[in-house]
Amino acid sequence: MKKVCIFNQKGGVGKTTTNINLCAYLAMEGYRVLTIDIDPQGNTTSGLGLDKRNLEMSMYDVLTSDASLKEVILKSELVKNLDIAPSTMELAGAEVEMIGKENRELILTNKIKEIENEYDFIFIDCPPSLGVLTINALTSVESVLIPIQCEFYALEGVGQLINTVKLVKKSLNKDLEIEGVVMTMYDYRTNLSNEVFEEVKNFFGEKVFRTAISRNIRLAEAPSFGLPIMLYDEKCKGAESYKSLTKEFLSRQSK
Repeated sequence: MKKVCIFNQKGGVGKTTTNINLCAYLAMEGYRVLTIDIDPQGNTTSGLGLDKRNLEMSMYDVLTSDASLKEVILKSELVKNLDIAPSTMELAGAEVEMIGKENRELILTNKIKEIENEYDFIFIDCPPSLGVLTINALTSVESVLIPIQCEFYALEGVGQLINTVKLVKKSLNKDLEIEGVVMTMYDYRTNLSNEVFEEVKNFFGEKVFRTAISRNIRLAEAPSFGLPIMLYDEKCKGAESYKSLTKEFLSRQSK
């Protein structure tokens, strides 16, 4: 059983897209997968076809009350073997409510312990910030997957991200490692994309996945239909990229 959080404090880097599609492809391979959405924007939730307005319970209840994860987990109606712990905008207020709680950094860790044996992989989609929600996620997993956009300012903020991981590792979760770095919105035709890829490889070395996620309009459209890419357009470049990334991710697990 492996727990991974997908995190970058920069927004718009393909974090949720990576979470949705990696989870969906792993589930289609037959693995039992849970994705936990702790981003108040709830894009993983809606991107997997759930209507946030009709949810009886969400991760807000898990983090601010005695509600268990089991009570909020929903089975995906789109992808077999995939479960979702959904998020709503209410979660934005959870940070304030959690501040006064004892051992607030461990709330998610303790809730996950109750259900972790039911899954092969648990992925957590984090908000693009360094607040209590993200610290909870980093404390509860074994590794962090970092999506980085192929753009001019790609490495801006990465130092801060690495420092956060180091601080959590030192004080709250000694087992925390960097799972890898995924380059997103890659366009092999441009010098900029190739230069950024090389720059990130120089920084992270072998942690960078060989598979880069191609810039792809179909990939951008799929969430608005509440579908992972393979159910929206399985032949497009974006689908091929995530299928390849899933294989590479799995090959790393066996090493």
